[in-house]
Amino acid sequence: MKHKGCGHLSDEYLVEKIVTGDQPDLYEVLFERYQKRVLEKCYSLVRNYELAGELTEDILSKAFEKLGSFKGNSSFGSWLYSITYNHCIDYLRLKKKLHYPTWNRQNELPEIIDETEEDNTEMQSERLQKLMNLLHTEEKALLLMKYQDDLSLKQIAEAMRLTEGAVKMRMKRSKARLLYLYKSLYGSYN
Repeated sequence: MKHKGCGHLSDEYLVEKIVTGDQPDLYEVLFERYQKRVLEKCYSLVRNYELAGELTEDILSKAFEKLGSFKGNSSFGSWLYSITYNHCIDYLRLKKKLHYPTWNRQNELPEIIDETEEDNTEMQSERLQKLMNLLHTEEKALLLMKYQDDLSLKQIAEAMRLTEGAVKMRMKRSKARLLYLYKSLYGSYN
């Protein structure tokens, strides 16, 4: 790495230096800082390491090309994760024809699920991981953006190209489906 002394520099500072043309080679610092995290997010959605690697390369190239559109309204990491989720979901929609409204109609939830019934934080992590993989990719992405990446509804809406109202509705449905699956497979939350 040519920029060993740059590890302490903020993402926003690096972006500014890259975008203004002062030091475009600083993107290498951002690349090394985020490459593994983007790869892990891609893998969590596509469940294939080779494909996740290819998508990561595409995403980081796309992020470099779009750096000028980064406005600093959120952290650079949040901005990059939005691109990551969007790119992976677009890929899956195209390749696997994963159209969420159609999938949701085919996987309708019974009306008896009440996500306020019990505290879902008590779910065991291993079980939760298994259940997340049973969700539609968009539902999984919504939950990861909200609870793992701590993105706001507005940021999620922008990333998913949805309205905030649609995000709220899908988030509620995603949590309900997760609770339904948990109860179906394990009977209780303990």
